[in-house]
Amino acid sequence: MPEQSATSGDGKPRLEIPLEVVEGKQGTRLAGIFSMLVSLALLVVVAIQFGDISLAEVSGMIPTNPLFWMVFAGYYLAGPVSEWFIYRRLWQMPLAGLGALLRKLVSNEILLGYLGEAQFYGWARARLKFVAAPFGAIKDVTILSALVGNFATLAMLVWAWPLIASGQLGLEGRTVFISLGVVLVTSFVILLFRQKLFTLAKNDLWFISAVHLARIAAVVIFSAWMWHLVLPQVEMTLWVIMATLRMLVSRLPLLPNKDVVFAGIAVFLLGHDVEIASLMTFMAVLLLVTHLVVGALFAALDLIDAEKVK
Repeated sequence: MPEQSATSGDGKPRLEIPLEVVEGKQGTRLAGIFSMLVSLALLVVVAIQFGDISLAEVSGMIPTNPLFWMVFAGYYLAGPVSEWFIYRRLWQMPLAGLGALLRKLVSNEILLGYLGEAQFYGWARARLKFVAAPFGAIKDVTILSALVGNFATLAMLVWAWPLIASGQLGLEGRTVFISLGVVLVTSFVILLFRQKLFTLAKNDLWFISAVHLARIAAVVIFSAWMWHLVLPQVEMTLWVIMATLRMLVSRLPLLPNKDVVFAGIAVFLLGHDVEIASLMTFMAVLLLVTHLVVGALFAALDLIDAEKVK
């Protein structure tokens, strides 16, 4: 099969050769087998967790407004779609790759963190024949996601500091400062060793960072919009503040009982303690059910499609 050339993000010619030549047919086959094994594990976990779900407690809160479900779809797809745009630029990934990214999301959420990246690597090796060494690109995208998330956390922390410092949110100052130190240290280490850590061109790295930042903003907006559609008596502006604080709480390391902390913040800022608790329970169940359905669907499709990959 002939070699093909392409252009990198900085305009320089980039040589791309068949994956089998770069990494070997045996490695490609093993990567495909690994992806299949993760898909099988995903199906098993989906079957187990479906048996433990009871929708009776939240069935009364299921919205009938079609707009809610469109907004929820935007919220759920924000991560996979943003990554598809990234890999579309890097690899000319077809639309079918969106399914692999959705499966990556579900694997990370209900199996094991970063197992989805490993499975996605196996998928890329087995199916994207002209992507040379996909590990480097996946590594850069993952590291930049953490780095941009750290900077977003710092920005949100500065914005919310008056509330945190007042002590009214129930956040212990010492824990917040230690978490802040962890965020700063990890960000500094990444920036210090960036030349050794990153393999992609500088223009590609900036593009990836911009997409990650847009994804974070989209998640905050979609979260606030969803909650407002369920509890319209709370102003949209307050929901945006709540969505921002929720993301801040979720991203602070070393903070125990994050759900409890966020629930306390919600009750303090909004009141409606019963409604807020029911809303968060409903959203948690809805998100889990969606993960299970999406995971089962794409894991089954992956196993079926694996027979066609040689």
